[in-house]
Amino acid sequence: MKISVIGTGYVGLVAGTCFAETGNDVICVDIDEQKLKKLRKGESPIYEPGLADLLKKNVTEKRLTFTADLDMAVKKADVICLALPTPQAEDGSADLQHVLEVAKKVGKAMNGYKVIVNKSTVPVGTGDRVREIVLKETKHPFDVVSNPEFLKEGAAVNDFMKPDRVVIGSESPRAVAIMQDLYAPFVRTGNPLIVMDIHSAELTKYAANSFLATKVSFMNEIANLCERVGADVDLVRKGMGTDSRIGLQFLFPGAGYGGSCFPKDVSALLNTSRTYDYELHILDAVKAVNRQQQLVLVDKIKKHFGGNLKGKNIALWGLAFKPNTDDMREAPSLAIIEGLLREGVSIRAFDPAAMEEAKRRVGKSVKLVDNNYDALKGADALVVVTEWNEFRRPDFDRIKSLLRTPVIFDGRNIYDPKVMKEKGFVYYGIGRGS
Repeated sequence: MKISVIGTGYVGLVAGTCFAETGNDVICVDIDEQKLKKLRKGESPIYEPGLADLLKKNVTEKRLTFTADLDMAVKKADVICLALPTPQAEDGSADLQHVLEVAKKVGKAMNGYKVIVNKSTVPVGTGDRVREIVLKETKHPFDVVSNPEFLKEGAAVNDFMKPDRVVIGSESPRAVAIMQDLYAPFVRTGNPLIVMDIHSAELTKYAANSFLATKVSFMNEIANLCERVGADVDLVRKGMGTDSRIGLQFLFPGAGYGGSCFPKDVSALLNTSRTYDYELHILDAVKAVNRQQQLVLVDKIKKHFGGNLKGKNIALWGLAFKPNTDDMREAPSLAIIEGLLREGVSIRAFDPAAMEEAKRRVGKSVKLVDNNYDALKGADALVVVTEWNEFRRPDFDRIKSLLRTPVIFDGRNIYDPKVMKEKGFVYYGIGRGS
C-alpha cells in the first residue's frame, strides 16, 4: 500500500516507520528542511528505543522516504495520515490550526480516491470539519477516518507493532476495508481492531488518556493521605492493584504526570465538555491534584530545611517526564525547578537523554552536568524526579561522600526507605513517610 504521513513528530515518525516495516511504501512530509536532512540519512531526531534502527533500515531499503513536497506525497498515496501537532490553546482547547490548514492543501492536491486519516489527537467533530474543508477543494471521492494512536513514549515502537487494540472511526465500508488491510500485520495475534463511528473514535482517545490520568492523580491523593495516617502507599498500591477490576498499571505515586498527552488531553476534554454545557467534575479535580503534586517535593525540601532554602544547592536527577524519552513537555521537573529557583536555590541537574532539550527549556538557570554523580558535588540534597534505570542502583557510598548532607528526596519511590536509613541517609519518598 502507498501511504503518506504528514508530520514527522512523535506520532508521525513512529507510524510512518512502522508502516514501512510491514512492507508499505511510505512518504513522510515535513516543512523543516534541517530535520528532513537528518531523516533522509536515517537519523532519528527523537529519542525512542528501537526507532533509530527501524528508521535506518527502512530508509536504506527505500520503503521510507522524506519530503517537503506535500502535493507529490498526496498524489502518490492511497492513504494520507495527518499526524500534526494539536497544542493546547490558552482556553485548554486543542489548537486545530495545523490540521485544518493541511486538510485544505490535501483537498487541493488530490488526484483520485483517498482515505484521509486523522492520527492526531483531535476533539469530537474534527473529522466533520476536515471533511467539509476537503469537499470545498476537490471533486474527487474520499473518506475521512479517525484512527487515534495509543503509544506510550519509551515503548512506542512496540506499542505500534503489537497494539492492545486498533480503533477505526468510519462509516464508510470502503475506507474500513482499506484500514483493516493496512493494520492486518499488526493484529495477527488476535488483538481487536474496533470499528466505530468517527465521533466515538475521537472521544475514545481523550477518554482513555483522561482515565489513566485519573488513576495517577487518585493514587497521588492516596499517597499524600498515607503520609498523614502512617500507612505505606506501596503496600496500599499492591493491595489495590491485585484486584483484577483495578490493575497495577498507573497506580505508582510520584511527582505528578507530564508529557505531551495527559495534561493536554485532560484540558481538551474539559473544554469539550464545557462547550456542550456539561461539567466533568472528576477531571477538574484530576487536573488540580496534578498541579499540586508537581510541587510536593518542593514542599518537602522546604520543610526539611526549616522553610528557608536561600543559598542551598540541590542535585536533581531526571528531567524528562518519564524514562526512555527526551520529552520534557509539561514535565514535573520543570515545575520543581521553577519552585526551587523561586526559593533562591542553585540546581545542578542530569538526565540520560534530555540534556539537549533541557538546554532549550531551562537555559542557564540550571547547571547541566555530564553525569549523575557530577550533580552531587557540594549539594545539600539529592532530588530524584525521573525513574531512569541508571538511577535505581547507584553507588550510595559515593552519593553520601559527594553530598554536603546525606538527604534524598525520592519523587518516584525507587529506593527502599529501610535501606536508605541503614546507609545513613535522611530519606523522603511519596506516601511513605520519612
